[in-house]
Amino acid sequence: MADLKQVACSAIDKYADDLHTLSKEIWSHPELNFEEFYSHDYLTKFLEDSGFPVDRKYKIDTAFRAILGNKSQGPHVAVLCEYDALPGIGHACGHNLIAEVGVAAGLGIKAAFESFGKPLGQLSVIGTPAEEGGGGKIVLLDKGVFDGVDVAMMSHPAKSDSSTANFYVLQRATVTYKGRASHAAAFPWEGVNALDAAVNAYQSVSNLRQQMKPTWRVHGIISKGGTKPNIIPEETKLKYYFRAPSQKEVDILTEKTTKCFQSAAMATGCTIEIKIDERTCLNIINNKSLVKSFEENIKSLGLSQQIEELEFPICASTDMGNVSYAVPSIHPMFYVGSDATNHTREFTAAAGDPVAQPYTLEQGKALAMTAIDVFTNPDLLQQIKEDFTKDMAIYK
Repeated sequence: MADLKQVACSAIDKYADDLHTLSKEIWSHPELNFEEFYSHDYLTKFLEDSGFPVDRKYKIDTAFRAILGNKSQGPHVAVLCEYDALPGIGHACGHNLIAEVGVAAGLGIKAAFESFGKPLGQLSVIGTPAEEGGGGKIVLLDKGVFDGVDVAMMSHPAKSDSSTANFYVLQRATVTYKGRASHAAAFPWEGVNALDAAVNAYQSVSNLRQQMKPTWRVHGIISKGGTKPNIIPEETKLKYYFRAPSQKEVDILTEKTTKCFQSAAMATGCTIEIKIDERTCLNIINNKSLVKSFEENIKSLGLSQQIEELEFPICASTDMGNVSYAVPSIHPMFYVGSDATNHTREFTAAAGDPVAQPYTLEQGKALAMTAIDVFTNPDLLQQIKEDFTKDMAIYK
């Protein structure tokens, strides 16, 4: 097994320059959720040129799946790639690096299979679009893409390392107020001001924060505020995100903020529509035995200085949480050589900086080595499944 891991790591080193180019190409062509056509085509061609059979546009136009081996030969391990960007600030969450990690791990595992003389099971490198607000993995789950998968793994860039970062449940809502337009100077009394409703709602939610638990997060924007200053706004929209450690707490938080939204409608005479997005991102369940294998492998590589919990709680969310409820999973975070925080322009720069490359390749190696543990150690796979059963008894 140690020899297979060395083979995997050597293969990733061999592809280091090509992997950096792949990451830089995605970084240089930022695309929003469900619009990642350039990234999809670049990634699929790269995998095909590297000897993978690839299903392009798999279930979603910008998703893909590359498979080696089959389930009859052993466990089915899925390595996931993300590659969507953020509006206005590009790859400020480093999804170009996530794609690089996933492809690197796939190349390492492929080399291990070839060294062994045959596949040790089934490997799927899955391109999962639209993590940023689109719930792409939730769509793929609903379409059966993860059926039969024994283990799923990916790794996400951050300002520091963590093998067990906890992500929150996320629920999204769109609030629409409708009033009546009128001339804002000549006949303002004829209007019903939907902007007043939106502003009142925003302020009411802000006033509620004193009564929120420290682990709760609510953030929103007024996405539509009117057309011209001399027209009483007849329709406005707000977009809100609600986050908490559990679905139960998110439900409570949603109920509290809903009262703020409704009271603003009542105060201004507007009508209100609240639409809850069905694609709720669940919290991540980090499989203990899988985490332990990953930690042992990342330590053996020697670059990462720490794998403990982050110095601050991760209150962000990801659709990888939904995958972790369906399949034993890990979602470690890794340092990229910068103190910049995610979703900032500084992190965009860090995600495209060559300084991030040693850390990124290390993650690809660690995931490949962890997959090799799963492929070659039936006892480990059994323990992973037992941990998953225990977790589901707690969380479901």
